[in-house]
Amino acid sequence: MNPNKRGCGLVLTAVAGLGLSAVMTQLALMRELLGSFSGNELVLGISMGSWLMLTGLGTWLGQFLPGGRERPASGSGLPSGELREAVDRGLAGAAPSSRSAVILTTGLILIALIPLAQVVAVRVLRDVVFLRGAAVGVSGTVLGCAVLLLPFCLVSGALLAQACALLARANAPTAISRVYLADSLGSIGGGVLFSFVLIPYFDHFALLCFPAVLNLLLAGALAWHFRQRLLLGSVIIIAAGLTAHLVLINADEVTTSVQHWGRRVVFRASSPYGRLVVTDDAGQLTFFENGLPVISTQNVDQVEETVHYAMSQRPDARQVLLIGGGIAGTAREILRYGVAEVTYVELDPLILAAGRRFLPDNLADPRIKVITTDARRFLQQTGERYDVVIVDTPDPTTSQLNRFYTAEFYSEVRRILNPDGVLEFPLGRYENYVSPELAQLLSSAHRTARQSFAHVLMIPGGRVFFLASDGPLSLDIAGRLERRGLATQLVNRHYLEAMLAPDRLADLARAVAQPAQRNTDFAPALYYYHLRHWLSQFRAGAGLLAGILAVLFAVCLLGLRAIPRVVFASGFAASALEVVLLLGYQALYGSLYRQVGLVVTVFMAGIAIGAWRTQRTLSRAGTSARLPDGPFRNPAPSPRVLLCALSAAIAGVAALLPAVLSHLGRLDSVVGTSLAGQSVVLLLTFGLAALVGALFPAAGAAMPGETAVTASRLYTADFVGAALGALLVSTLLVPLLGATLVCLFTAALNFAAAAIAWKPTRSA
Repeated sequence: MNPNKRGCGLVLTAVAGLGLSAVMTQLALMRELLGSFSGNELVLGISMGSWLMLTGLGTWLGQFLPGGRERPASGSGLPSGELREAVDRGLAGAAPSSRSAVILTTGLILIALIPLAQVVAVRVLRDVVFLRGAAVGVSGTVLGCAVLLLPFCLVSGALLAQACALLARANAPTAISRVYLADSLGSIGGGVLFSFVLIPYFDHFALLCFPAVLNLLLAGALAWHFRQRLLLGSVIIIAAGLTAHLVLINADEVTTSVQHWGRRVVFRASSPYGRLVVTDDAGQLTFFENGLPVISTQNVDQVEETVHYAMSQRPDARQVLLIGGGIAGTAREILRYGVAEVTYVELDPLILAAGRRFLPDNLADPRIKVITTDARRFLQQTGERYDVVIVDTPDPTTSQLNRFYTAEFYSEVRRILNPDGVLEFPLGRYENYVSPELAQLLSSAHRTARQSFAHVLMIPGGRVFFLASDGPLSLDIAGRLERRGLATQLVNRHYLEAMLAPDRLADLARAVAQPAQRNTDFAPALYYYHLRHWLSQFRAGAGLLAGILAVLFAVCLLGLRAIPRVVFASGFAASALEVVLLLGYQALYGSLYRQVGLVVTVFMAGIAIGAWRTQRTLSRAGTSARLPDGPFRNPAPSPRVLLCALSAAIAGVAALLPAVLSHLGRLDSVVGTSLAGQSVVLLLTFGLAALVGALFPAAGAAMPGETAVTASRLYTADFVGAALGALLVSTLLVPLLGATLVCLFTAALNFAAAAIAWKPTRSA
């Protein structure tokens, strides 16, 4: 085999391993950070944005590493054949590429070890740096994410630039596109492995050992090929140490115990939906999902308020639907009303498994029917009718949770309620003061519920409980419980007289009189109001956050050259439109984890295929340029023309996306199956991703300069654009403007970037 081909193959395989490791590490660390920093959508946006920003910084720094700017000198005086032979010798281990090879090999060793250390740092240092038990504000979250993610992101970003520099000596015109394609293929493998194969069976430490072993094997192969004996010995020693660590130390058990210091950890496991830990503190069991306490035994007040406010309105109810919270004892408490059946819908089967293990009595009664699925999907498919529907979910801290507070959700609930049936949902906490942010939160929920129900009643208990019905609703809860003969520990006449005091009720009435937007699936205003309410605790308003992001967006957009600006716009579009597609999919078909994971996988596959197609086009263009003019010549478009055409096509997809999503429900009705609409979503996802993936290699070919420098600038623009898309769109733009305006803004951004780049300039 040609040594040059063997060396190129090893480098590209290493890049694929790097892409696999990056995705798996990103998913694991985002779950860890979500549990350490409050667990809302802003934390997801900050962690994702930090990851992309820091990786972009790493690609920019990669051009300054030794070997980053090395290339065969066109004016060396060597004939072309001798020059090619020198390149082959370089990739076989001789200078000048040896420095890049050493950096790539060393980087893979670091990539194997850093993620394991990062998980330890997240779990152990959180309560050392920040006050134990206290919520961490925006500044602390940004700083914590930046420090924790910095090592991996800088190394992985720099290695992409180094790989481009190393390959450029053998095949300069397609080096960037080949690295981009290999990275994309590795990302697909990492996403599929993490989400569908490994996460149900392994904790984060064991899971991250898979990419660690892969990267050590690749580092060993590179060290052997490039004759780096010292590095090869280091790989062997590190691999032996990692094996000893796996055999002798249960790192997940040790760090989880440190994370929950003072409590005995009795259960820990991961599911596709998050990490679940159960602790025992002097007999009180607490279930932590992604770091947040979701269920606690001996928490009588929460169970009684959740059940009796709603059930006292319809004490003769026969069929009750409970969404979430059943293993805490809520389902069993409902049975005290003599109902025929309680249908309990829970998304995560791991929570049910842990609940049956530690709280078996709470689900033991045969009248409790447990269904494991997405509640929105259940509502869309069920033909049953219910007298009472109780939603026992956390506040809308994420877009997924927001789906249980939207106008579309209330309309679906109304359809399955019997006449005069009651819906109950909790929101926020009221402690004798309604802040302006809390007032908007409550007003939006009240206004949204009133669109579907004739009557909406609010009860200021431990949380603010909303009761909605077309029939009568009463505040005489204590009297109804007494007439029913139900003895309660907390929700009794004395407690209710204090909770339902006239001044507290007047506060809520004034709150819902404030103007606020309705909350819908594609314009999640309630999520934004909850974010503002959360930020108000830390002296950091949403306006300040929006201002900082807007300034950063403007600086990046105006400071970039024409071609990197197009890449920046496409990176922004990739994040923005993927958010809209996932939002639309969840709204229409529920949060079915494997199907949503399929959308993400199809997106990554589209990027890989788009990059591959452009690489072939560029290779054909290079071959065509060497052919004589004639009738059989088929010249490909110039890279700049291709780049602008792809950017304009992305703009077209963004502009048409809202109209397509709005008609998917009708398509399903006409065809008679939801598979039609789901197939359209997958096709849209694939098409968009293919355009984004095809654009990056075209930009690399259109932009003059040294390969490592060009790759560094383009990767930086892509990562920063994607980072700002993740931060701005998911946390601010979609809640404020709605999905339609976000798509139109994205279309305008990409079209403008294409128009500016159309005319060649000196500063490409």
